[in-house]
Amino acid sequence: MFASLMTSNRFAPLFWCQFLSALGDNFVKNALAFLILYQIGSENGQSLLLLATAALVAPFFVLSGIGGEMADKHDKAEMAVWLKRAEIPVAALAAVGFLLHSIPLLFIVLFAYGSIAALFGPIKYGILPVHLRPEEIPAGNALIESATFAAILLGTIIAGIIATQSGMQMVIAGLVVGLAVACWLTAQAIPKTGAAAPDLVVDMNPVTSTLDLIKEIRADRRRWIGGLITSWFWLVGAVALSLLPALMKDTIGGAPELVTLALAVFTIGIAAGSMLAAKASKTRPNLALVPVGAALMAFFCFDLGWAATNAVKAAEPIGIGAFLETLAGWRVLSDLLVLAIAGGLFIVPAFAAVQLWAPKAERGRIIAACNVLNSGFITVGCLAAAAALTKVGLGALFFVLALLNLVVMGLVMRAWGREGIQDLGMFLFKSFLGLEVKGRENLPAPGTRAIIAPNHVSLLDAGMMHAVLPSHAAFAVDTGIAQTWWAKPFLRLVNAHAIDPTKPLGTRQLINAVKGGETLVIFPEGRLTVTGGLMKVYDGTAMIADKADAVIVPVRIDGPERSYFGYLSADQTKKTLFPKTTVTILPPVKLAVDPVLKGRARRQAAGAGLQDIMVNTAVMTANLDQTLFAALVEAKETRDTGKPAIE
Repeated sequence: MFASLMTSNRFAPLFWCQFLSALGDNFVKNALAFLILYQIGSENGQSLLLLATAALVAPFFVLSGIGGEMADKHDKAEMAVWLKRAEIPVAALAAVGFLLHSIPLLFIVLFAYGSIAALFGPIKYGILPVHLRPEEIPAGNALIESATFAAILLGTIIAGIIATQSGMQMVIAGLVVGLAVACWLTAQAIPKTGAAAPDLVVDMNPVTSTLDLIKEIRADRRRWIGGLITSWFWLVGAVALSLLPALMKDTIGGAPELVTLALAVFTIGIAAGSMLAAKASKTRPNLALVPVGAALMAFFCFDLGWAATNAVKAAEPIGIGAFLETLAGWRVLSDLLVLAIAGGLFIVPAFAAVQLWAPKAERGRIIAACNVLNSGFITVGCLAAAAALTKVGLGALFFVLALLNLVVMGLVMRAWGREGIQDLGMFLFKSFLGLEVKGRENLPAPGTRAIIAPNHVSLLDAGMMHAVLPSHAAFAVDTGIAQTWWAKPFLRLVNAHAIDPTKPLGTRQLINAVKGGETLVIFPEGRLTVTGGLMKVYDGTAMIADKADAVIVPVRIDGPERSYFGYLSADQTKKTLFPKTTVTILPPVKLAVDPVLKGRARRQAAGAGLQDIMVNTAVMTANLDQTLFAALVEAKETRDTGKPAIE
């Protein structure tokens, strides 16, 4: 899909326009950073770098509202050409700033670049859903994000090579203007989109237009949460990127090329994470990646902060070769790489979902609203970090980012509720166990009186069933387990009935729930298998199905019994960390119980019928050896003769 998009006229011109645009403004920003750190020098160099980032993104907060309305009112491709033409004189002003070594003038230029980018943001992301199919949007977003960060990487490298040398002002000036002209030329090749809302009246008041955008995105809870998620990514990314030069130079004592290496590693990581996220989002944005990304960002922010806190600054500027000879050097670069990969996993599915959730006529404004939130987060984050640097070290700032990422992960999971937990669980089980689900068509529809009866082979079974089964399914949980400290956090996210199986009142509660149309999940075996075969099937599940007049949906789980979460010993099976796992959902079955039977006899007959169903499930689905197959048949025959069933 990536190759087809890059050769398609629907996408390639936009990609190169974004790449050159990001390359231009990031080259200016990074050249200014190297100018401050290595040529002009300043006691407040770290704070100036954070303020430079704020100057570049602050216009998004003011102008995104106007940009979003203009993107919906006019043809987005024509708007792109107009904006990129306006960028040429700004680039000329930047050239003058570098020739004069004027930091105030270059800050003005950064603000102007940010203003154009604020107007261009709703256009570039609004074009994608017009020209791309829904399944192509995650890949398109990944490529656009990769173009942006590849431009940051290339801009950083070029700036590091040129801006740290004297007498290169004319080269810098020529590059800045040349990039602006090239960007304008590529913009002219973007296919026309037509006006999404030609009758829209553009509110040129930046205050009211911005407030209207915030109201509009808040009107839909999904879009609002998605906007906040994307904004958090940009805050973390902007603060981390702004702190990296100071971390490598002032904390570690790195030479300019080491700063470039660190920024390059970070940028490559973002691109890699974006590509991974796109590949994991085959038919729709894979939102399970968002909390995974947040957790990884938290861990590696913490480790990066720890490494920075314990770093010893070199007496002389340290180059790349010497840095890579140390374990600490590889640790810092590894932290940066995985932190950036996690960021790519975090942002791509979240932003793709927001694009798909936005109606066509409002898409430009919704994206603009996200840009407003992004810029607000980035500006506040950079200003707060700049203020905090005067009181605490760089390591402490990364510790704070780590803690806040954990908070964000928790908030995301809470906002998503059960469906979000299911997506996350399915992603983890597919990633680590290669989970394959067969027979989804046999799942009961909402309101069906049904009991889902899986076999029990490992401690992973309940979580796996929660991920696989529809969100309307409820779980019967023993009160002893429900009251344990480790189970309580999970049960808050699950529709569960905590019952004491020794008390008739608990069973009556489950019967009434199923009678009311609730689909109930019960593991009918008394415990996890210790033989690899079916354990004793208790009558309680069958009695509930019988009295509630419900169907039984048998489920066969194969694979996790070979993991270390199963009870089989190494003598019984070859243990493995990540066994291939299959969940097979079989057609619903109605218990056949003689209507003449009453009381205990009826309960036993229902239990025998359920055991037959569970045995037949194993026979129908098993990839079992002949010995185990014979044991299953023998278990059924011994039960029919009245002898104790094999456990």
